[in-house]
Amino acid sequence: MKLVNRYIDKDGRGRMGLLPDEGEDMWHTYNIIAAGDRLRATTIRKVLQESATGSSTSSRVRTTITIQVEAVTFDTAACMLRVKGRNVEENQYIKMGAYHTVDLEPNRKFTLFKEEWDSVAIERVESACDPTKHADLAAVVMQEGLAFVCLITSAMTVDRAKIDVNIPKKGKADDTQRKKAVAKFFDQVTAAILRHLNFEVVKAVIVASPGFVKDQFFEYMMKNAMQTDNKMLQENRGKFVLLHSSSGFKHSLREILEDPNIAARLADTKAAGETKALQQFMNILGTDPDRAYYGIKHVERANDSQAIETLLVSDTLFRSGDIDERRRYVRLVDRVKDNGGDVKIFSSLHVSGEQLDQMTGVAALLRFPMPEIEEEDHALDSDPE
Repeated sequence: MKLVNRYIDKDGRGRMGLLPDEGEDMWHTYNIIAAGDRLRATTIRKVLQESATGSSTSSRVRTTITIQVEAVTFDTAACMLRVKGRNVEENQYIKMGAYHTVDLEPNRKFTLFKEEWDSVAIERVESACDPTKHADLAAVVMQEGLAFVCLITSAMTVDRAKIDVNIPKKGKADDTQRKKAVAKFFDQVTAAILRHLNFEVVKAVIVASPGFVKDQFFEYMMKNAMQTDNKMLQENRGKFVLLHSSSGFKHSLREILEDPNIAARLADTKAAGETKALQQFMNILGTDPDRAYYGIKHVERANDSQAIETLLVSDTLFRSGDIDERRRYVRLVDRVKDNGGDVKIFSSLHVSGEQLDQMTGVAALLRFPMPEIEEEDHALDSDPE
């Protein structure tokens, strides 16, 4: 996503001009546009023209329209948004107040006006516009003596390091020399991973090679991590996905990423943080229910006592057509962050997000038990009318 222009006043009112680059940006756009916003974009309109003789002809014209958004649908197959609303600015071809549907797709610029740009919307735009913030997939493509460390976004592959070490072939030198060269190579690849990958952002790391190089490297790296007590690698072990590639050169990445089975596996790995948090919530709900609550009222009560350690919230809630409801969830996210809590926003396109949606879309793990929340509810239920 490219930020073309931006103006937001001190009250949060303003506009942003945005240019989506690729499919993932359309998902961000879907989560940014809300009912009540105004959207300006180019569109195609069918126009009827009547001639002097009374006959009419129709033609399709390209024009710029500004609509007040009423509904947004996301076509995941076509990677396109359809935004429906009424025209709110004078236009040569479209009457004021007339309904029109604008199609938004990659590489089509638009300007979005909001009465209030809240922190969740701004953070999503900033994340989408900064590749290092949303490059949540990394790759190490290797063969014996050669490795590339890359960050991958939907739009590009960013090179971070190239490691090239001469390793004697088997039988051409004594085994000790060869082992030393392999260890040196693996050490340099490990160092590049630690230097260039931010594990707070990166959710999955592909390690790909022909043959068994990837397996030998991963075993060596994790064994070293245990010996040197490297917590970073130990804690993120589950993010590494070992795959076969045709070579150790970068072009082999394309064939890996195009494999639908691998794409599904990576989606699960990338969502592992959210999935793990939801699993932890379900476990605690069963074993220590006073530390796990869902539903906006219970979660807000816990937050009033600064008790929330992890907030789980579905992105569906930020697409609500009710402005006050959206503000309520944005305020909750901001307050949890201010109190030092962790916020995990779940994508409703992933199975973990669907599961959270079935539980009201918002849940919280608490730092300490708060049985009084449940007790207050029971007291209200038992009060006589």
